Amino acid sequence: MLSSILHLLQKQPVLTLFLILGIGYLIGGFKIRGFSLGSVAGVLFAGLFFGHFGFKMSPGAQSVGFALFIFSVGYQAGPRFFDVLMEDGLKYFLLALFIACTGLGLSVLAAKIMTLPPGTAAGILAGGLTSSPTLAAAQEAIRSGNMSPPAGVSPDTVIGNITTGYAITYIFGLAGLIAIIKLMPGLLGIDLAAEARRIEGETSSSGSATSSGPTPAIEIRIYRVDNEAFTQIPVSELKKRYWDGFSVVRVEREDEPCTLSPDDHLQLGDIVTILGKLDYFTDEIKALGEEITAQRCTRELSDTAQVIVTHKDTVGKTLGELDLARNFGVLLTEIRRMRIPLNPTPELTLKKGDILTVTGPADHIDLLGEKLGVIERDIAETDMLTFALGIAAGSLLGLLSVKIGGISIGLGSAGGLLTSGLVIGFLRSVRPTFGRLPDAARWIFMEFGLLIFMAGVGLRAGGDIVETFLQAGPKLMLAGIIVTVTPVALGYLFGRKILKIPAVLLLGAITGSMTSGASLSVVTAEAKSPVPALGYTGAYAFANVLLTIAGSIILFF
Repeated sequence: MLSSILHLLQKQPVLTLFLILGIGYLIGGFKIRGFSLGSVAGVLFAGLFFGHFGFKMSPGAQSVGFALFIFSVGYQAGPRFFDVLMEDGLKYFLLALFIACTGLGLSVLAAKIMTLPPGTAAGILAGGLTSSPTLAAAQEAIRSGNMSPPAGVSPDTVIGNITTGYAITYIFGLAGLIAIIKLMPGLLGIDLAAEARRIEGETSSSGSATSSGPTPAIEIRIYRVDNEAFTQIPVSELKKRYWDGFSVVRVEREDEPCTLSPDDHLQLGDIVTILGKLDYFTDEIKALGEEITAQRCTRELSDTAQVIVTHKDTVGKTLGELDLARNFGVLLTEIRRMRIPLNPTPELTLKKGDILTVTGPADHIDLLGEKLGVIERDIAETDMLTFALGIAAGSLLGLLSVKIGGISIGLGSAGGLLTSGLVIGFLRSVRPTFGRLPDAARWIFMEFGLLIFMAGVGLRAGGDIVETFLQAGPKLMLAGIIVTVTPVALGYLFGRKILKIPAVLLLGAITGSMTSGASLSVVTAEAKSPVPALGYTGAYAFANVLLTIAGSIILFF
């Protein structure tokens, strides 16, 4: 029975690939006490299982997945990468660089001391730092021929060693990092919650903290003022008592829009339309008077769009300064920076590439788009011309090299695609009509491309993984522990003593330097605050780039 199934699958590569992806997602999503491997590791292990039975993937299909993933990584980082580098991101760049270099050095040293086979160091680095771009770059450098394996060693053997090193060290890299980040505050005697409150008070003007939950429901409600108490209070006092700073309030008097000054008063019979989050409509608000929402059409208020911040005169301003509700008549429902949701407080400073989701009248949203940058309203199309030529240009750039001392030096496939993605992503932020790649499309390109690549990695290495594990498993586990723990410890000391980064921000930055969103959630939970995301977003902008480059560099050693 098993042989018949295997025989069928051998003849159906599409069926086999998507079966691996599906099984991988099941494995990655399975939780034990809140811990899960994630989709990337799940697909890798599923691929290793099928590879053990002799299944293979076309190298071309794997290369396509690699190109989609690496280019999309660069595209995502592009809008913020150069800006962060030029602003206050130097500290976070140095931290990400320090952790990447520390991990690289330790991986090379461990491989030398333990006499591990060629390529294993790259796998240890990728697994110990839980970095998929590192693994992808190292694998592709060997597969494409940009890096030659040692004499007498085949490329397949080196790729297998990279995969084995990653597979064995990744589990501790993921779980161990979470445990370390959770334990560090207690061991060091740091009150993260108190420090987070202090940071919120001192640097709220530059905050970029993550939101604490899903986007709340939005409601439009209309009231006829019949409570005399509200007519006795001037508008300035009503605003102070009842306005949350974001809800849109519109007043009509005798069926005409009415603009009230701070000293004016509401009158009985006024119609008050409120566009706000569901939890804003408390009993105090409802006390305005009779709700007449059902009697009036509210469709003209219900348009929703995303606005991307690109204009220079808007970058650096706070949400409070812009006052979207009063100046544009729109409700801000969500704001994201590099795919990280932020808390939309009045003190939040906007950065280039921030994406604001707003609800309100269509013409008001259009005005906001003119002020902030560009509007994306129900846009599903990707600029496939730029996307395709960008990947082609990155691939071509990766082929270029110069000889220095008899050694060919070049960006390689990973570096070329990453550079192309960075440039196009940055140009997109400067000229929004160029290189459109909607967030959903970018996610599927990154996720699907990476998982295709990881499936190929597993299939290619599956035949020898059992033997390799029996030979070097304990050594790899020890090396992985060292490469995970040491960069965190040294990175913390470097960040505190040299860079002078506050602990609550530093722990977030360390998780960003190791591209671990799961660890960030642990820090924010311990801090009882979203403040650690300040550090995460700063370091994350550089970490993917640096760790991708490290995946190719480590093969020189």
